[in-house]
Amino acid sequence: MGAKGRLIAVCISERSGTRKSPIPEGELRESYGVVGDSHAGTGRQVSLLAEESIEKMRKEGLTLGPGDFAENLTVSGLELHTLPLGTRIRVGSKAVLEVTQIGKACHSDCDIKRSVGTCVMPIEGVFAKVLVGGPVKAGDSVEAVGEVGGEGRDTDHQ
Repeated sequence: MGAKGRLIAVCISERSGTRKSPIPEGELRESYGVVGDSHAGTGRQVSLLAEESIEKMRKEGLTLGPGDFAENLTVSGLELHTLPLGTRIRVGSKAVLEVTQIGKACHSDCDIKRSVGTCVMPIEGVFAKVLVGGPVKAGDSVEAVGEVGGEGRDTDHQ
């Protein structure tokens, strides 16, 4: 594999379905998610979105930044939504994630879709579980390091 990118932001929110706010540094906890985030401890422990996916929406004239699509980790330089399920991703020097789902059904009361008009998460959002915890912060390297296989691509996301 060896595809590499850079972590642009770590974001959390208190409520599910809302924009997340960037924080200076986050802690990924094994089998849990981002400490302090509303999705921690759920089936979708960590959400990731490529900066390039956000840029597509900016080209539509929208002013958007990290966390505006409720992603925990905003990553640049890595086509996250093209990674096979089961791909392991190293974030920073210690944390390791495993891709469990690509895309998701967007619920109708989604704050992001209501305020922005559309959402890239249903197609290009990636969800992962934390295999190895550790601290993460903007500027950290993000690297696809291998794959173990798995189920979970949401093909009914429209």
